[in-house]
Amino acid sequence: MQCHHFDAWRCRSCTLLEQPYPAQLTGKQRHCADLLAPLAPGLRWLDPVTSFEAGFRNKAKMVVTGTVDDPVLGILDEAGGVDLTDCPLYPAALQHAFGPLAELVTRARLVPYDVRARRGELKYVLVTLSPDGELMARFVLRSTESVPRLRKHLPALLDALPRLRVVSANIHPEHKAVVEGETEILLTDTETLRMTVNGIDLHLRPQSFFQTNTDVAAALYRQGRDWVDDAAPSTVWDLYCGVGGFALHVASGDRDVVGVETSVEAIASARLSAHDAGRDRTTFRAGDATAFALAQPPAAAPDLVVVNPPRRGIGETLSTWLEESDVRHVVYSSCNATSLARDLALMPSLHAREARVLDMFPHTAHYEVAVLLERA
Repeated sequence: MQCHHFDAWRCRSCTLLEQPYPAQLTGKQRHCADLLAPLAPGLRWLDPVTSFEAGFRNKAKMVVTGTVDDPVLGILDEAGGVDLTDCPLYPAALQHAFGPLAELVTRARLVPYDVRARRGELKYVLVTLSPDGELMARFVLRSTESVPRLRKHLPALLDALPRLRVVSANIHPEHKAVVEGETEILLTDTETLRMTVNGIDLHLRPQSFFQTNTDVAAALYRQGRDWVDDAAPSTVWDLYCGVGGFALHVASGDRDVVGVETSVEAIASARLSAHDAGRDRTTFRAGDATAFALAQPPAAAPDLVVVNPPRRGIGETLSTWLEESDVRHVVYSSCNATSLARDLALMPSLHAREARVLDMFPHTAHYEVAVLLERA
């Protein structure tokens, strides 16, 4: 992939861009295999899942700089802001949305936040694209002061972007290195963006997490479903379930599935998706995954557990619980092979049988890896 921003040193986020894509993939496979080799000598590696090299991102996190009359959507640099509205990682439908969104910034007088001076209102514009070409836009604001103006000019934005379904204002008053705050104000009647993946409608609310690369996420869910179907469990827990991607893919008429996630918004999304899909034996609970597991009596342990934790991994407590439980299979989806290896070392009775690298993040050192564990 060629990128004029990278070549001009305006943005170097794609740290592996100068490597041919096959070499990137080989390096990720080798890195993961080297980490897991001491823990799983008989591990069978499936062919890696590749990504499109460009246009694969379904979401954009655009820092807003410049002025209210000339806003810049992109990233921060030492001189101010870099316009990345034509970043080749974004598909055309996302790129086309940035112009009308910037026009709304001017029309509604949403003053860009000045990080150095700690003045201004608008910090980020966050945009998500569904597989059907529908959009969700979130305006991260310092306060509610400009929300009435945002509401006033919203009809013009909806006219300019007829496929825009969900718009919200996120209130983030603090000056710190996190993207969003806790308060979300919906500005549209529609509350969720429908992400159709492998024929399953996943409802995405504004504060719900979804994988950045829809095509690779679909492959990840298919892989998890295949492993679960082969194991044929009667009961499944999906811990760190997010909006229910794994849980809804592995659900079937004779299988009880429970999803657990700390995000209340994600659980609301998952419950709506389960209702629409008629998954009556799939339930979702808001709470900490480790606390949930530890609170269950030993007899309640399921046949199979799916875990899809953040980069820190599942940690010692949950790894130990799994090691000491009667769980027969674990499907572990990881975005950090280092924490994965650390967790696997704590579960020696659960042998890694198959693994697959999925290139969720081309041109960077990051990747997803899924592993099937089976009790010896």
